Amino acid sequence: MEENKMTVSSPFGLHLVHLDLKGAPPKVSYLAEIFPLFRTLGANGLLIEYEDMFPYEGELKPLRAEHAYSASEIKEILNLAKLHELEVIPLVQTFGHMEFVLKHQEFSHLREVEMFPNALNPHKEESLMLVSAMIDQVVALHDGLRWFHIGSDEVYYLGEGEESKQWLQKEENSTEKLCLSHMKAVASCMVSSHPAVKPIVWDDMLRGVSEETLTESGVAQLMEPMIWDYAPDLDEDDKVLLVEKYRKCGFPKLWFASAFKGATGANQSLTLIGHHLKNHLQWLKVANSTPADMLQGITLTGWQRYDHFSVLCELLPVGIPSLAVCLQALQNGGYSEKVKENVEKQLGLSSLEIDTFMSESSGTFPGSDIFTLVTQVCFYLKPSVDELLERNRYVTGWFSPYHRKRKIVHPIMMHHFQPDALSLLDKWNTVMQELQAALNRVFYMCTLEEWMEENVHPSLHKLQEVVDDLDKAIQAQS
Repeated sequence: MEENKMTVSSPFGLHLVHLDLKGAPPKVSYLAEIFPLFRTLGANGLLIEYEDMFPYEGELKPLRAEHAYSASEIKEILNLAKLHELEVIPLVQTFGHMEFVLKHQEFSHLREVEMFPNALNPHKEESLMLVSAMIDQVVALHDGLRWFHIGSDEVYYLGEGEESKQWLQKEENSTEKLCLSHMKAVASCMVSSHPAVKPIVWDDMLRGVSEETLTESGVAQLMEPMIWDYAPDLDEDDKVLLVEKYRKCGFPKLWFASAFKGATGANQSLTLIGHHLKNHLQWLKVANSTPADMLQGITLTGWQRYDHFSVLCELLPVGIPSLAVCLQALQNGGYSEKVKENVEKQLGLSSLEIDTFMSESSGTFPGSDIFTLVTQVCFYLKPSVDELLERNRYVTGWFSPYHRKRKIVHPIMMHHFQPDALSLLDKWNTVMQELQAALNRVFYMCTLEEWMEENVHPSLHKLQEVVDDLDKAIQAQS
């Protein structure tokens, strides 16, 4: 009963947490630990962006990542979601952001522009067959779906392929119409094969289309747009006008999408909670000016990469405090001291920092050890190594790159910095081992390797090299 009382103040029926599996996909054992937390914090659904983690079969088998979930693992994830009353909506890209498909030689002939693996060629019948097959395989593993997200955001370079250029020479044709016709074809295919399931699309390719073109296209009867904006200062009036435009074009229902992480920089490692909280407070204002019968819910996106080829941004455990704050703010209609205390209690945090990165962070939530160790690395690893190598006067004055190359070292000066270098190396090797063990419990080896190579190895190698060079110089002297 308590739970129901709390949700009254949220204008959203569904609060979906987005799991972006195109980077750092968590092991199922970790999902088992965090799903109950999602529920406690106020989520009642998941938007699962499978990308290459889905166990595609037959001709689609090349799409699987090395560590793709098995069919039984997908079933386990869905059972866990059901157990914790989290409604699942799958997301499969069907137009833009198709790198995970179009990078493969078997499918490269379906690119819009021959050189670029991002967008699908909408003119080829085989393109539609491909996305239909992907959708069918995903739907087949999910029972009782009400919605299915067909992506369709950021279809870059559309209209720039050879077939499109030909098509666009006809006066009545435009890239907008080309875009709408493919989205409509995918949605129609879906609705005819799975009549109980409603397609959802990202709205950015629809925003700039004129009311007339949008209405005439007939897409409004087939799909529900998800309006996304991750900015802390999103323009409330602008969004209210956009909602009104979609209503006039005949869309009976729509969704909003905010971000709790993964939207402040492609190589961001720590989450600035205040940035994301402001984004949610703006969305609350928009929701309060939106006809209640139009609004299905909100997705709290947590991007794990900006696209299939970019680096990892904040790992899921690092973003959990931000997710908690954002969910609780939605559920309580704003942010307050009470929300802050709730979050601290739920996550076992001694003090929640909103406007700065949480430097002294430790909690009791699943993955909090990763949160603590990643914070330590981000705050102190590079600065401590740079301090020694670039600002310690004994290193810069008596063990410069010139000295290191020639194995020259002053025996007296060496004693001034060798102990510092060794103890620093020892300290960071210990942290690295702890972090590897913590990451290994939650993620697969490829994630561990990527995160360490990007964020730990550059500084650690520099430190190791200076220690090795010192040993060589000492040996050369003796």
